[in-house]
Amino acid sequence: KQWYQRRVAITAGGPFHFRAPSKILWRTIRGMIPHKTQRGMEALNRLKVFEGVPPPYDKTKRMVVPSALRVLRLKPGRKYASVGRISREVGWKYGDVVEKLETKRKEKSAAYFEAKKKLNALRAKAVGSTQRRSRYFFLFSINKKILKNQIMLQLQP
Repeated sequence: KQWYQRRVAITAGGPFHFRAPSKILWRTIRGMIPHKTQRGMEALNRLKVFEGVPPPYDKTKRMVVPSALRVLRLKPGRKYASVGRISREVGWKYGDVVEKLETKRKEKSAAYFEAKKKLNALRAKAVGSTQRRSRYFFLFSINKKILKNQIMLQLQP
């Protein structure tokens, strides 16, 4: 009885219910992996989960996995829930902060993309002009050789 009373007072034993969307996803994936084995631990250590897109990854190209798109996977009219909304309902407090950071990142990304498009257009124009010029030089050099050969033939007795 004394052991039971002492045991009831300990509340930090878990299970822990995470509120952040990244932690909810991490815990879900952990349930799909044999996380108690060495291989599972290594796989879980390789997993990186974030809210939003943090600075080292905002410069990398993002990919779309077509087989995971909601439009393709769910029938029209089916109900769905986003992890962010569930997190807010559970008590996650930082949704507005992440949303603000994401809008700032998207603005910077859009400005970068516009500058990149202008730079690519200038580069294509420059490459096109050099190709045209080099083609003319090539034709001129060929004509020069032909003329030289014709002159040489005329000079021979």
